[in-house]
Amino acid sequence: MGSEKHLVIGLMSGTSVDAVDAALIETDGEGHVRGISAHDRPYSDAERALIRRAAARALELPAPAHDPLIAEAERVLTLAHAEAVAGLSGQETAALIGFHGQTVAHRPPSSGHPAPFTWQIGDAPLLARLTGRPVVHDFRSADVAAGGEGAPLAPGYHRALASNVDRPMGILNLGGVGNLTWFDEAGGWGAFDTGPGNGLIDDWVQRHTGARFDAGGALAAAGRVDADVLAQLAAAAGPGPAGLGGSGPKSFDRADFSIRAAGALSAADGAATLTAFTAETVAQALGGLPVRLKRLLVTGGGRHNPVLMRMIAGRTGVPADPVEAEGWHGDALEAQAFAWLAVRHLKGLPLSWPETTGVPRPVTGGRLAV
Repeated sequence: MGSEKHLVIGLMSGTSVDAVDAALIETDGEGHVRGISAHDRPYSDAERALIRRAAARALELPAPAHDPLIAEAERVLTLAHAEAVAGLSGQETAALIGFHGQTVAHRPPSSGHPAPFTWQIGDAPLLARLTGRPVVHDFRSADVAAGGEGAPLAPGYHRALASNVDRPMGILNLGGVGNLTWFDEAGGWGAFDTGPGNGLIDDWVQRHTGARFDAGGALAAAGRVDADVLAQLAAAAGPGPAGLGGSGPKSFDRADFSIRAAGALSAADGAATLTAFTAETVAQALGGLPVRLKRLLVTGGGRHNPVLMRMIAGRTGVPADPVEAEGWHGDALEAQAFAWLAVRHLKGLPLSWPETTGVPRPVTGGRLAV
């Protein structure tokens, strides 16, 4: 295929379970990327609750298996993804879709699980029928089968985007779980999950106010960080390969972290403390790198929280800017990444590397549904 350019749609439903993000890009799956359009299709409260119940059920199972509740959630979210495609401007020009699906359980090698796996639900053949074009899916399993963490998978796309950005720098994605891609000045790079991202903040805010997230960081801004609880949260995350700190490949399930330690705090103090915890996980991540970064570019929903952004800059000592500072679309970046990865699947190119997931050698991945 050489450097042939493709118009391709990427679809992403993150662990925050707030919406399906859709993006249309032109790419060769290598260095050429041109964003064309983006669209998000929010989940209803009922859809979100169903998907969260399915994820809770998946965590009770020792391995992926058929379950009626999970099957119903898979059907509902696949229909939502089809609607996201239909709402995307210019979607009729795309000949291919990259479909991440919804992670319901993630038990990589670093988790200590006796039989590591990663589980994303989503009916790719159904999506192919509904949208009338082939769908690349199941992006993570090959990496885990080869001994990798299965996550994060966006770093290769980050590298393509950031080829002309001054280094050393990092791209920090703050979804339900946070992950970092870092680059030094000599061509070195790496990636790993940093910790809870927005997940704990969202869970706390929903429990105490009924809202899905802390809009504008307003609840955290009204509170005070409890240093003792913050220390308990960090201790609960634990040391070792699956704990905080260090720069080696590791990945987390959203369920690996809990708001339990903050349970006695007021709504505002809990929000402030959990926000500080996310910032502290980023600080620990940067502290373990072999290079000091000059800048962080932040993508994902967390970049919309000014309190979190200030805490990250304060605790890391590194300026943190939304990726829009480089002209990128922060709400579409992960969806774009899976469009880019879909083209790499077609070309037989690696989706992950030893530096990004700990896999022993670069591996391709994904499966095609037509």
